[in-house]
Parts: sequence; structure tokens; C-alpha cells
Amino acid sequence: MTTSAQHALGEMPSAAVGGGWDDRDVRRSSRIPLVARQAQVAGFRRALERAAAGEPGVLLVGGDAGVGKTRLVSHLAATAEQAGARVVVAHCVDLGEVGIPYLPFSEALAQLRRPAAHATSPARAGSDDVAAGVAQLVAQRPALARLVDPAGPGASEAGEHAERLQLFDGIASSLAAAGRPGAPLVLVIEDVHWADPSTRDVLRFLVTRLRSEHLLLVVTYRSDDVDRRHPLRPLLAELHRQERVEHVELDPFTADELREFTTALSGAPLPERDFAEVLRRSEGNAFFAEELVSAGLESGHLPWSLADVLHARMQRLEPAVQQLVRLASVAGRQVREDLLRAAAGRMRGLEDPVVLATALQEAVAHQVLGVEGTHLAFRHALLAEALYLDLLPGERVAMHRAYLAALLAEPGLGSAAERAHHAQQAHDLPTALVASAEAAERARDLLAPTEELRHLEQVLSLWEVVPDAEARLGRDRVAVALRAAGAAARSGQRTRAEQLARRAVDALRDDPQRQARVRHNLARYLLDVEDPRGAAEQTVLALQVLPAEPTADLAWTLAVRGRVELIRDADDEARAYLEQAVDVARAAGAPGPEADALASLAILEVGDPATAARLLETALARAVDAESLSTELRCWYNLATTWFYAGHVDEAEDVLRRGLDRARETGMSWSSYGSAMHQLTEIVRYFRGHLDEPDPLDGVPSSEAVFLAGAHLYAAVARGDEDAIERAEAMRDRWDVDGFIALTSGGCRVDALTWAGRYDEAVELAHEVADHLGAVWSTYFLGRIWISALALAALAGAAEEAAAAPDAPEQAERRAHGDALLAVAQETARRGRPRGGSLGPEGRAWLRRAEAEHARLVAATGGEPADPALWEATVREFGFGYRYEVARSRFRWAQALRAAGDRNAAELEAAEALREARDMGARPLADALLAWARRARLPLPGVRREATSALTEREEEVLALVAQGLSNRQIGERLYISTKTVSVHVSNLLAKLGVSGRAEAVAVATRRGLLEV
Repeated sequence: MTTSAQHALGEMPSAAVGGGWDDRDVRRSSRIPLVARQAQVAGFRRALERAAAGEPGVLLVGGDAGVGKTRLVSHLAATAEQAGARVVVAHCVDLGEVGIPYLPFSEALAQLRRPAAHATSPARAGSDDVAAGVAQLVAQRPALARLVDPAGPGASEAGEHAERLQLFDGIASSLAAAGRPGAPLVLVIEDVHWADPSTRDVLRFLVTRLRSEHLLLVVTYRSDDVDRRHPLRPLLAELHRQERVEHVELDPFTADELREFTTALSGAPLPERDFAEVLRRSEGNAFFAEELVSAGLESGHLPWSLADVLHARMQRLEPAVQQLVRLASVAGRQVREDLLRAAAGRMRGLEDPVVLATALQEAVAHQVLGVEGTHLAFRHALLAEALYLDLLPGERVAMHRAYLAALLAEPGLGSAAERAHHAQQAHDLPTALVASAEAAERARDLLAPTEELRHLEQVLSLWEVVPDAEARLGRDRVAVALRAAGAAARSGQRTRAEQLARRAVDALRDDPQRQARVRHNLARYLLDVEDPRGAAEQTVLALQVLPAEPTADLAWTLAVRGRVELIRDADDEARAYLEQAVDVARAAGAPGPEADALASLAILEVGDPATAARLLETALARAVDAESLSTELRCWYNLATTWFYAGHVDEAEDVLRRGLDRARETGMSWSSYGSAMHQLTEIVRYFRGHLDEPDPLDGVPSSEAVFLAGAHLYAAVARGDEDAIERAEAMRDRWDVDGFIALTSGGCRVDALTWAGRYDEAVELAHEVADHLGAVWSTYFLGRIWISALALAALAGAAEEAAAAPDAPEQAERRAHGDALLAVAQETARRGRPRGGSLGPEGRAWLRRAEAEHARLVAATGGEPADPALWEATVREFGFGYRYEVARSRFRWAQALRAAGDRNAAELEAAEALREARDMGARPLADALLAWARRARLPLPGVRREATSALTEREEEVLALVAQGLSNRQIGERLYISTKTVSVHVSNLLAKLGVSGRAEAVAVATRRGLLEV
């Protein structure tokens, strides 16, 4: 950069006090030693050393506006460069509701492609190699080339769907290539509270995949801006859980630190009265304190607000300088110098190049603006914001128009998103419309569907006020709405996709032929939001109008209608529609609807998983031919469910991994089927016994989070999470949103309540879930077998707890209740008519467990002991890959063997169940096994052999917990029995020991050898 601004920054003349400023005016914070922050600097040095050794890391630097984040990271950047690191600083910008996808990363890559200015460090000495390496990576990855060079060969090839994973991987590889042993790359990204959704996605990707790169990420954000609804908040929560992430929260200066800071600013300690005022007004905020000191010393009084301070400062500048910095504030904290010059040339008072150059030099000399690469930047974003807010409405419009004129004259000075922003603020709505459409195309090329949707919605909002909008864009409003619906679907916003498609269909009421051709779009989105009735209505209306000749629209309509009939379990009708759809699609040369119909036909062959898989693989190939990503992902999902429900868990897991890779590559990770694959992946992890908390996922939309939370509940209950019951209960108000939510959250809460010994609540909730889903789905929905088995387990648990003091009427009632539940489970297995004609492995396993739990209930209520063969069969049925339920059923099998007198076999099965429970981290199961083994005197690992006494096994167990100081409630939670039952056991053991209190009981039991010392 060879401009007067650079000259002013590098060799600021002493005469640069033209506005009446003295030496104190130019002694800004960038020229004084860093005050305080020693702990943060020390932490950064340690992280830098680790990165140099190949241990990458992330520093999240948060703090209120003005607290000193930028100053700190500037110091850290200088420290890193002195240590030999390569430092790249990038920024996020605030463009309101629209954004520029991946902006800080495109900025960073642009810097990395340029060699460092001076070869005086290892990093700079190798910068030519870094630039060459990055250039090679860009050349190898079209998606990356599209990001760093919009005018390159890949930018116009919209037919080639760039892979999002390729883009993310390219960014990660470029950053990794820029760091070397002893000379890591330090990437500073400032102001991520303004980050666009795609930038947040890349941050997630980078942080979760850090392995051995010589890379240190330093990310800053305003804590006071990130409220509960801010989109950055979920990302911060995810990043905080990563082991390589360190969080640095900058607090305001203490009084001593502020005194040191103001002394450095002024060159001498402030008078006590002035310092007290600065302390009171600034509350330790570095930026405010600095401005107060600068503004107040000469006048003898301090302004009351930061806005007053900044206003006073600006008034001391020459009029041309004031005009220039106000113009700069319209662009935000940063602005390209060439863009600022071009815009300034269109402003009265700055047209003269000499006046402009002088004003620019003065703005930099007085450190209102600084130089950051090819950009000019305000020393603090607060200054830019205050100046912008101080502009009169007419001034704002005029300055936005100046920027817009510059960008229209030279489009290379900025992006389409920036043109759209300035046009909107300048009230040039036709230009805003066109620029927003261009920005949407750019976002689509980069596979940034959220940003694409925002820009397209901007286009739609402007349509009515731009009379010739259709002529300007070359497409009508319906076409734009349908594209916006597609973007919404790809970003996981199902409801918004349905709303936009409905708007498009409704707009065509005067054109029934075209309306019929687009109804299938709305029908597909209605299926995504679980409205098959609405989807059926749309297909009926379409088929009444569409001509009989083969077209893609007819094929799509038939394919969607076939899916509706599948949902209705009308298999014959479904087959007829789907086969017709395949024939029409092939005649029309339309691979998209052909793939969709084949995927649906495969569902009808689910009884023969090999045949279904072959159909789906064919459908998958046709979807690829059609470049129909939604159908492609549907095929991946259906292929995974085909193997999963057939009991081939390994195959399902492999398909899910590949399908999700494809979803991430194409930016559809949270589309309808991408979301479904995430949910099924979590369930498969649980089946395989992976009960640990899963890694954070990339950008879970709020609309999908509840579904994923439901899938996570299975493992949470098995782990014994203390908040599992509350988490499941919190989803109660979402039961009407989707049956999956009701089934998973309701069923998991039944299971958790049973583990907690709250048996009556568990049984009552099981009936509520069954009634709700019976009304929503059908009376004999197959999940009712699972719910019935869980309710039977709760009844059996309650009966066993009451067996020591049997209450005949109550036990008889439980028995009758259990008989009814078993009958419902068996009837559901007969009448639920699973597709394919017979229950799959999981359904058969839960039916066996329901029968075994019923036998357990019968035994607890005075009937015959449970036949161990029932639990043996249950273990065998769950053996298809349901590891947790195998272990739980094996525990019950051991109990049945012990009751039947086969002690050795019981010990073997219990030991295996305990080993599995411990290995999985299934705490409730392991605790229950150990407690039972103590009572049954089985020598399992971790079971204490106790001396004989008059106490019962349960009383000895309660006594041991009393000795630990637990209350009755805590003992009940630990043993999964009620507090009232604990109280009875405590009273009994006190009487048997002949003592009057808990402490005395512990002492006596210890002397008698009943407790281990």
C-alpha cells in the first residue's frame, strides 16, 4: 500500500497537530505499553508454543465493547510475529440481515496467497512457499477457487454443484499449510458476533478437526451483544466443550489498572479528582477512559457520555476530515481504501483529490483511522458506530448513495451483498433488488443456503415496490419464491420452505396449468412437515389439470402421490402410482422423479432388504444423474433405515456415515433427510453401546434441535444423567409438533422414571404416550410394543419392591394391569402390520421382553417364578446389535436363574452384564447389578462380602448408605426405591440393632462387623 495514508502512519510529522491537538492527542493506546492482561498474554504465549510444536489451539476472547479486545489481540499478534509466527488478521462485518458468506476466511486466504513483505523471520522467509502452497490447494479444489476468486472459471459453472466439504477442507488445508514447526500460523478473526452462518459453520469444522496443525486461532466477540437469542451463542457453547479451546473473558480495568492506563495515556498521573471522575464514568472500560482523558483534560470538565466524548473529538478535526470519517463510518469499522476514495470523490467537499488526500492523512495521523492491510479501519468499532448514529437521515442516504455509485461504477470494489446493502439504505430499491438476486446466486455457488435464503427473501420483500422486477431479473416472483423454498429446505428450515412454496402456488390461481405444474413442490415440503393430508390434496388438484403426456412435472406429482399412499399404508395404491411415475419419468427423460419413485418402491420391498437395497442403489445413481440432492439424500436415508430395521446395524452405520458426508459436502447437513440421518446416527450409536456424549454437530438449526435432543435421550437415560427426566419432560409441549418427539421423549422418560423408582409415574406416563400416539398415528402403532414393555418393567419393579410387605389388592391390581399391557403388545404385533408383513428384529426383541417382564411381574405378585428361558430368548433377540438391551436383559436373566436355583449360571450371566454395563458407562444398570448381587450373595467384582446378621439384604444395603451420611431421599434415589420405603427399612434396622439413632446404628454395625471400615 503506497498512499498518503500509509505515509502518515509510518512517518507522522510533528506538524500533524493541525486541529489544535498537542502531543497527548497522538499518544493513543496503540503507542503505550499494554496495561494489565498479563495472565492473558502468558496464556497466549503458552498456546503459541504449543502450536509451534504441532498442538493447535483456539483462544476465544470475549468482553464488552471497548474493554480492550482489539488492543489485546494486536499486542498478541505483535508478540507472535516477534516469535517467528505468521499472523493473519481477518474480520467479520455487520451488514444487517444479509451477509457475505465466509468473509473472514476469504480475507485470510487472500492474505496467505501474498508473500509476506519482509523475510526477517522463519515465517516470512517461507512465505513464498506458503503462497505457492495455498495457490496449489486453490487450483485443486474448485469450491475453494470459487471462494477466493469469484471471477474465476468455477464461478459461472452453476451446474457443477461445488462440494461444501471440499470448500471447508480446502480452507482447513490452506491454514494448515501456512504453519510450520517453530513458525505457526496465528489466525485472528475479529468481531465474530457479526459472523454469517457459513463462517460459523467453518469455525465449527476447523475447531472439531484440529489435530496436529501448527495453527492458533484467536477469535474475538462482544459478550454484551451475545444475548440468549444471538446466533453465536450455540456456537460458543459448542466450542467451550472442545478440549483445545480456551476461553478468555476480558474484564474492565480495576482501579489500579486504570490508574496505570491513564498514566500511560497522559504521560503523568492524573490529578486525583480527574482520575476519580474517569473511573466513575468509564467503569474501567478502556476505550471510554481513553476518550475521556483525551477530551476532558484541556477543557477542565468531562463529558457525560461516550457519544459526547466522540462528538467533542470530531469537532476538533478539520471539516473535510470530519466529512471523510463520517463517510468511512457508513461502511462499518473497516473499509477498502480504494472504495473509500471512490465514494469520497462523489461527496461535496471531498471531490478535490488534494483535499481528499490531506483529509485522509489527517484522519490517520490523529489515529481516528488506521491501516489494516488494504483496508482503512477505525481504531474501535464503537467510534464507527457512534459516528454513524450521529448522522442525520439525509446524510446517511447521501453517503450510502456515494458508496453505491462507486460500486456500480467499479463492481470489483465490493461484493453484490455490499451493493445490496448500500442500495437498500440509499432507498435505491431497483438496484437493491438486482444486487440481492446476484448475492443469492453467489451464495448458492458457495453452498451457503442460509445466506441464499436471506438474499432471496430480500428480493421478495422488494418485489411490490419495484414495478419492473420481473424484467430486471429475467424471472417472475413465483420462480424466486420456489428458489427461496429450495434454499430454506436445504438449510433445514422446513416450515419456511412450505410457506414459500404455498405462496408460489397461491400466486398462480389465474394460471391453473402452471399452478398444477408446481404443486408437487408444495406437496414435497408438506411431507417434510408431516402433513400427508395436505400433500395428497395438492397432488389430487395437480392430477386433475396436468395433461397425460409424459413430463417431469407429471412424474414428480405421481411420485409424491405414491409416497402419500405409502404413509397411509395403502401399499397397492402406492405401488400403482409409483410404477406409473417411473414409466412417465423414463419416457420424459427425467431422472429426478424416477429416482424418487424408485426410492419409494424400495420401501414396499422392505421385507427383502437385499432387494430393497438394490432398488435404492439404483435410485441413488439416478438422483446423482439428475443432480437432485434432496432425492439423493432421501436414498441415503432410506438405505440406512432398510439395513437398520433389518437388524444389520453395521451396514446401517456405514451408510449413515457416507450419507452424512454427502450431506455436509453439499451444504444440506440439516435438510429434511440430513437431519433424519443425524437423528438415526445418534440412535445407532446408542444401539452400539456408545453412551458417551456425542461430539458437537455443525450448526444445528433450532427447528431440528428438538429432534436431535430426543435421539440423545436414549443414551442419557442409559448413562444415568441426573437431568434426563427433566430434559424429557421439557419436550412435553412439543409432542404435537411430531410423533417422533412424543415417542422418544415420552418413552425415554418412562424408562428414566423406572430407574428412579417412580414406578406409578412411569406407568401413568406410558399410557399417556400410547393414547397420544394412538390418536395421532393409529391405535396399534408399532412403537406401542416398546412402550408396553417399559410399562410392564415399571409394574414389575413396583411389585418387587412391595413383595416384602405384600398388599394383596394392590398386587392383584398390578397383575391385572400387566395382563392388559401384554395383551396390547401382542395385539399390536399382530395388527400393527409392519411393512413387509412381519416384525423386524427390534420389534421381536421388545415383544419378547414384554413377555419376560410380564413373567417377572407374575412372580413378584405371588405367581410362579419367571422361566429363565424367557429372558434367554430376549437376550438372543436383542443380539442383532442392541448392546445395551442385551446387557439389561442378561441382568434379568441372571435374576431368573438365581431364583430358579442355578447360582453358577446366574453368576456367569451377571458378571457378563456387569462387565458390559461398566464398559458402556451404563451407571444405573451397573449399580442395580451390584446392589442385587450383594443381596443375592453373588461374588461379582465390586460386591462386598458381609458378615451374617439379623438384617435383611436390603436393610444391610440401606445401612451402608446411612453410614455414608445420605438422607432417606438420597438413599431412595441411589437404590431406586421410594423415600417412604427407605424410612421403613431404617426403622427396622434401628430396632434390630437396639439403637435409637443413625449414628449409633453405624457405630454398632461397625463393631459387629456389619460394615466395612
